[in-house]
Amino acid sequence: MNAFAAAMDVLAADPNLGADAVYRQGGTGVPIALRVLRSSPDRVADAFGTEILSATDILSVAIAVLPDLAAGDSFVLGPDLLTVTHAERDASGTAWRVLCQR
Repeated sequence: MNAFAAAMDVLAADPNLGADAVYRQGGTGVPIALRVLRSSPDRVADAFGTEILSATDILSVAIAVLPDLAAGDSFVLGPDLLTVTHAERDASGTAWRVLCQR
């Protein structure tokens, strides 16, 4: 385990930063309980000359905990069902950056 992986584990375990989640491959697979880091930044998009504000959900998930991830997979965080639209590895190869839709 490198320093980045250790830091990811500490951040996800922190009750003020991490969140409990349930992952399902393909949205219907076997449920896997894990901890994630969640951010929900608002994104401004332009549609026909009108600015539209939309909520987004971005998760950080340790690759050691979840080595395989793809579009169509899902996470449940409390009452929210998040479907993966895109997942990419970070530069150090220790965490996924997961873009989701509600």
